[in-house]
Amino acid sequence: METYGIEKLGIIGAKTVYRNLTGAQLTEAALRRGEGTLSNTGALVVTTGKYTGRSPDDKFIVDTPGVHDVIAWGKANKPISREKFDAIKGKVAAYLQNREVFIFDGRAGADPAYTKKFRVVNELASQNLFIHQLLIRPTKEELDHYGEPDFTILSAPGFKCDPKADGVNSEAAIMIDYEAHMIVICGTQYAGEIKKAVFSTLNYVMPLEKNILPMHCSANMNPETGDTAVFFGLSGTGKTTLSADPQLKLIGDDEHGWSDQGIFNFEGGCYAKCINLDKDAEPEIFGAIRFGSLVENVVMDPETREFDFQDDSLTENTRVGYPIDFISNAEIPGVGGIPKVVVFLTADAFGVLPPISRLNQDAAMYHFVTGFTAKLAGTERGVVEPQPTFSTLFGEPFMPLAPARYAQMLGERIAKYNTKVYLVNTGWSGGPYGVGSRMKLRYTRAMIAAALNGTLDSAEYKHDGLFNVDVPQSCPNVPAEIMNPRDTWADKKAYDETANKLAGMFRDNFAKKYPDMPKNIIAAGPRAAE
Repeated sequence: METYGIEKLGIIGAKTVYRNLTGAQLTEAALRRGEGTLSNTGALVVTTGKYTGRSPDDKFIVDTPGVHDVIAWGKANKPISREKFDAIKGKVAAYLQNREVFIFDGRAGADPAYTKKFRVVNELASQNLFIHQLLIRPTKEELDHYGEPDFTILSAPGFKCDPKADGVNSEAAIMIDYEAHMIVICGTQYAGEIKKAVFSTLNYVMPLEKNILPMHCSANMNPETGDTAVFFGLSGTGKTTLSADPQLKLIGDDEHGWSDQGIFNFEGGCYAKCINLDKDAEPEIFGAIRFGSLVENVVMDPETREFDFQDDSLTENTRVGYPIDFISNAEIPGVGGIPKVVVFLTADAFGVLPPISRLNQDAAMYHFVTGFTAKLAGTERGVVEPQPTFSTLFGEPFMPLAPARYAQMLGERIAKYNTKVYLVNTGWSGGPYGVGSRMKLRYTRAMIAAALNGTLDSAEYKHDGLFNVDVPQSCPNVPAEIMNPRDTWADKKAYDETANKLAGMFRDNFAKKYPDMPKNIIAAGPRAAE
């Protein structure tokens, strides 16, 4: 039996080893093994048990002399010793003995000049299907000449850690050894951990080795002009929806690199949320849920096999993974030119940020580092009013290096290429959540279109002294009265109080998390009320 060299990982005597099976073959294997069922659209549907999302408390980086001084240690980047890592890795390898093992040898990085080879070794056929669809699938010729991978991932959800004996926090562990080029994931079946382990690896390697800025963003391209745009934003801000414009080509929905030649997708697939998915609002994602895709934790009628996308009884974080070519307007390979526009998306539930504002270089670096959005009242127990969320670089859990390093790289690129940067509020207008109304999608699309086609370059701007941004006073196909948020509030005093409160939250967050940032970046953020 061909083992494809997994003995090097300590996996001796595997029952059967499969390498780079097709999506159909992996779906068949998952059904044979009882890992999931088929929906009426042909998608493979699984439930992931107690872990229905990422487990940040269980993520570790191996602390070695070679990486110690460059890692931004803290809550998101917790150290673990090489000895503990190796011990758990040995146990996982032993666990995989006498079992079926599924290998995917693929690539991350659509630009051949910067691609990295990843070998993913899975216990579950369904997880192997997921990563087969999410990464870049090699051709037969590429696979025949694949050679050694740059990084290897071992994923064994069935192996449960003993927190006391293994020196971790729970039965799950997600551990990255950057020096050994090895990742171990165990105790959790949530497939997103594999995807984000790849991303976390590239976020370390790309800046240090290639001078590539890694970005947690979506990206698209105008097929007529070739102009590209990138969209940063936390969950719920519209990153996927706004980049998936049917008039534009989708480069990718989540992870990209920015080189001197342009931008490129790290992935070969998409991992979209399914909660409240509507066929009319998001037809591309709806249509991608078909044979070959993997659906996680979406409730399905056991008889008709029809989905209930509104049912969040398993989790609100319902997901589907599919290859990007399931999207009709996908740009393949996922490579584009230098971004003409960078968009930071925020869903401001306080209702005080302008619907769109222009940022200079320093302000762009400030808001990139800050990564602001707001949780809605009622989304979590005890949340009775909007709550700010600040996620460094719009992807704090996946960024192992110091925030200033990534911010400086962005600033250099903005200056070098004269890239325009806009802060876009997809949240509330006319009052906070519960009083005002959500910004209409067609208005947001119109504002972004005006930013992309250059219309906003010639608009009249007014400086917002509190939030320290420049606000266009008009935009085609957008009512002028919504451009300045204070004008949309019936109670101006309430607006002033809420705006000052949020500006203070910005300042407090920045002072606490980034006290050593350059003064010019600190000064580019919201100011105290005069």
